Amino acid sequence: MFYHKAGIGQYILRLTQALAQINREDAFVLFASRKDSTPIVSQANFKREKLWTPSHHRFERWALSFELLPFALDVLHSPDFIPPARARCPSIITVHDLAFLLYPRFLTRDSARYYGQVDLAARQADHIIAVSESTKRDTMRLLGVPAEKISVIYEAAHPVFSPVTNPDAIERTRARYNLPENVILFVGTLEPRKNLPTLLRAFRRLRDNYKTDAVLVIAGNRGWLADEVDSVADELQLGDAVRFLGGVPNEQLVYLYNAAKIFVWPSFYEGFGLPPLEAMACGTPVITSQVSSLPEVVGDAATLINPEDVDGLTVAMWRVLSDENLHRAMRAKGLKRAQTFSWERAARETLSVYQRVAGKS
Repeated sequence: MFYHKAGIGQYILRLTQALAQINREDAFVLFASRKDSTPIVSQANFKREKLWTPSHHRFERWALSFELLPFALDVLHSPDFIPPARARCPSIITVHDLAFLLYPRFLTRDSARYYGQVDLAARQADHIIAVSESTKRDTMRLLGVPAEKISVIYEAAHPVFSPVTNPDAIERTRARYNLPENVILFVGTLEPRKNLPTLLRAFRRLRDNYKTDAVLVIAGNRGWLADEVDSVADELQLGDAVRFLGGVPNEQLVYLYNAAKIFVWPSFYEGFGLPPLEAMACGTPVITSQVSSLPEVVGDAATLINPEDVDGLTVAMWRVLSDENLHRAMRAKGLKRAQTFSWERAARETLSVYQRVAGKS
């Protein structure tokens, strides 16, 4: 969580908190960076231990082997899939996605080296949690893992993401970020896989072809290889029509989702895709890609597009912006769809995997 507080960091935090809510009997040890003071849970059966090994360090797997030696564990869960090189107990890893194998061009050299360990990690683990059926299929196909070694456990939106009934709170958010009524929102790390150049080009055509006054709001920290986003925005001369907000905390993000007219996520590939689910939980209509896990997450509640089709994305955005009946129908479907996911269920299913792998069920 200290390394990066986006998708996987949120998964770790929400799963841990949900486990604490349903379990006061078992003893949990949370291994965290010695530099990380993020509150997680303050419950008697959850103990926190400091790790000296930096996340994503070149020798992380071997260093963790030595750091974990003093602990007598029944099972070890590595939620970012890199386990110690040697473990004294059965181990579980979570595989969030395999984009680094499918799209190696999206990685820096260091990232490719780190994530290249997944093949060894998958063979070494006693069991694998995949966050979607799409990720399970990829794990079986690309890593040769048998189906019976993989459990699919869905993530969920945090309960804070819900419709805001106080219009004054939304207006304060508009004023805070100087936003008009028509806001197109993107939330996520700025990295090549998120396909922001296509969104920027579609947005340029939207403004040119349909003369809309909508603005595009991009909320998220900069990731690797993010410079292309800046250069495309400059090339298209979008100026103040695009607002880069950087990372936005959840307590503000919920108001941004509610203030947005539509949420657009043209990602090339996702293992799960939390932001579209968060947007639906807030009642914001979603346009996203028809690839990987995204149709599995949004069901029939979103408009699906080809992530490489700039014109298709342009038309999809205009339709939802201009058709109030469509907007209203997508809002209702999105709210209903979001309710089918919960962290409590994810925690119960994860705990069941722990017990099974530890030989206690």
